[in-house]
Amino acid sequence: MVQVSRKSFRTRIFFYFFVIFVLFTVAILSFQYQREKKYRSSRLENTLDYTAQLTRRFIERNQLISSGNLSRIHEIREILPGESTRITVIGLDGVVLFDSSVEDVELMENHLDRPEVQKALLEETGSHIRKSETTNQEYYYYARRYPGHFVRIAVVYDMEIRNFLKAGQFFIVFIVGAFAIIGLILYLVTGQLSLAVTRLKDFSVRAAKDEVIESEVHFPDNELGIIGSQIVRIFHNLKNAKDKLALEQEKLLNHLNVLNEGIVFFNRNKQKTLVNRHFVQYLYFISKESALNPEDIFRMEEFNKLTEFLLANPAGSSTIKPDVLPWLEYVIPSGDRFFKVQCIIFQDFSFEVILTDITRLEKRRLMKQQLTSNIAHELKTPLASIKGYLETMINHWPVPPDKQRNFIEKAYLQSERLTSLINDVSLLNNIEDAGELFRFKTVMLKEIVDDVHGNFADRMNVHSINFRSYISDEIEVKGNESLLFSIFQNLVENSINYGGNGISIELRVYHSDELYYYISYADTGKGIPEEHLSRIFERFYRVDHGRTRESGGTGLGLAIVKNAVQLHKGEISVRNRPEGGVEFLFSLSKK
Repeated sequence: MVQVSRKSFRTRIFFYFFVIFVLFTVAILSFQYQREKKYRSSRLENTLDYTAQLTRRFIERNQLISSGNLSRIHEIREILPGESTRITVIGLDGVVLFDSSVEDVELMENHLDRPEVQKALLEETGSHIRKSETTNQEYYYYARRYPGHFVRIAVVYDMEIRNFLKAGQFFIVFIVGAFAIIGLILYLVTGQLSLAVTRLKDFSVRAAKDEVIESEVHFPDNELGIIGSQIVRIFHNLKNAKDKLALEQEKLLNHLNVLNEGIVFFNRNKQKTLVNRHFVQYLYFISKESALNPEDIFRMEEFNKLTEFLLANPAGSSTIKPDVLPWLEYVIPSGDRFFKVQCIIFQDFSFEVILTDITRLEKRRLMKQQLTSNIAHELKTPLASIKGYLETMINHWPVPPDKQRNFIEKAYLQSERLTSLINDVSLLNNIEDAGELFRFKTVMLKEIVDDVHGNFADRMNVHSINFRSYISDEIEVKGNESLLFSIFQNLVENSINYGGNGISIELRVYHSDELYYYISYADTGKGIPEEHLSRIFERFYRVDHGRTRESGGTGLGLAIVKNAVQLHKGEISVRNRPEGGVEFLFSLSKK
């Protein structure tokens, strides 16, 4: 692996050197080529310019243009260098007046648009290499502008001229030779360097991938090798320390994540150093904002007490004794949830903030407080009635037998109501506090409904209530028979007590899936005022207090229904029917 890396490193060195050399060589050669080509072109153009000057003087001396005898120009071709020299005389309007290679110049096109002529028109002289449209040969053209006409000299652009204009090759040979010598020197010098660099590179790559690295990595005996050895040694020391810290941190995080509390540690500058997954989640519940950071608690109004506590104990203000650490604790209400905030400042002025969701405990405390108050209130009426009847008989004894029976019967009815209230409270508490104690099994739902209907058949007949059940024999649910009986019993009793005479009750399964049956219980009674619908499942909540007591209800029936449905993994809701009456929609688990 090291050898491959070493070769790769050397390859890259030579590749970079080659790229730099090529760029440098191209630049130098391009410059030198253009410079030499320009020089050789200048030499050729000087020769052609001499020919043009000679031709111009011959034309002026013999007044060939005015006499129209330009054909005499052929006379001077004998003294010109090269037999292929072509002489052309062009008017300033582009009309060809003479061409040594063409007998009938009148047939030639206008030459004003020729590149060399255009250049000469602007700069007095101009040159260009192209193929002649007249002779179909490639020429090197050179034109010079004179008063009244242009003189253009052209030579055939043959191999001789090409070689004459070509730049010399010696410089390229010199550059290539220098490159070879420098490359050889570089190869010899970088041997030890590449070995140290590649081993250091292999070490860094493996370290980045967190692979196992030998404790000893051998480097060449030079300055770079010493540096590499020291880096490896420092790396192993840091890695050992990091592994130990990571292990301890992992233990701490696992412990913190197991806890239900949200915990965060801050340094003395209020910067987070450690946080568990519950803390930010609880922050979201408290603030209702998304993408929160633990540091955001210092700007939230809910944590003003915490901020004031930290301001009252600023970092570095005094020495904190280990046995008397500053401590803060208070409760934040957030909607229907409650969170306890705790903060402790340590000796180095770092501090810990703990958020605990005490919603369940707080709600249970408030619920028990309210329940105790409601139970006391509900118990007063039957107890007062029983006490009143007994006191009446005691104070007016002897009481006539018919009145005695009447008072005893009324006292018995109140004791029955008291017994029902105690039973309902006990059942509701058992559902909420010890739901796991109820035994669940496969239950045929139709049998439960039939038992409930049988218990209330006489009362339904008295009130002319029509009961229709569409629960089929094959419907099975996973549940507790006693609780399922309580669900349907309380719903039916609720309809009998408050629905009125002559109503109809309908019970059916309106939908099912792999996990649940969805059941509708509806009656055609008076319904429930909309403002009360959201609260009818609360304990002791009454739509009409006087009528409820007269009917003998405890105010806990629908609370028992809701908790029993939830214990069966279902949900329940209620709505008024457009055609009149009320409908309860709830689900019961199949498994």
